[in-house]
Amino acid sequence: MSDKNTSTLQSYVDSATGAVQSAIGSLTGNTSDQNAGEAKKSKAELENEASHATAKIGNFSASSSGAITKDDPNRTEGSWNQTIGSAKEALGGLVGSEDLKRSGAQQNAEGKAQEAQGQLNDFGSGITNRATGAVQGAVAGFTGDRDAQLKAQEQHDIGKTQQRGAEHDIVKQNS
Repeated sequence: MSDKNTSTLQSYVDSATGAVQSAIGSLTGNTSDQNAGEAKKSKAELENEASHATAKIGNFSASSSGAITKDDPNRTEGSWNQTIGSAKEALGGLVGSEDLKRSGAQQNAEGKAQEAQGQLNDFGSGITNRATGAVQGAVAGFTGDRDAQLKAQEQHDIGKTQQRGAEHDIVKQNS
C-alpha cells in the first residue's frame, strides 16, 4: 500500500501495537509510553474508519484512495425497474386494474433481483481487483518495478472502491 492510502490491515496492526505499548506503560508506570500507546490506538481507529469511507453520487462510488468507479449497469437498471414497477403497481391500484398492479409488482421484484445481481457483480469484481492488485504489487515490489507497483496499487484501489460502493448500497438497503 502506498503511504497516502489508508489500510484496514495496517490500522489493525497499529491498534494492536498501541494497545501493547499502552499496557507496558501502565505496568511499568511510564505515563509517556501509556499516552503514546493510547494515541497510536486512536490514530488507528481513525485510519480504519477512513479506509472504509465511501461516497456515493448517483451510480458512481469514490473512496478515500481517490479511485472512482461506475456501478454495474444491472444496479441502475434494476433500480429503474423497481421505480417503474412501483409506479405501475400504484396506478393499477388507483384505477382498479389488477393486471397493471400485478405487472408492476412483477417488474418491481425483477428490478430488485437485477439490482442485487449488479451489487454482487461489483462486490466480486472489487475483491478480485483488490487481490490481483495486492499480488501484482508485491511481485513488482520484489522486482523493483515502480511503474508496475503504481499500476497494481491503482487496480487495488479501484477494487476497494467497487467493493465499498456495493457494501454501502447493501447496508443502506438493509437498514
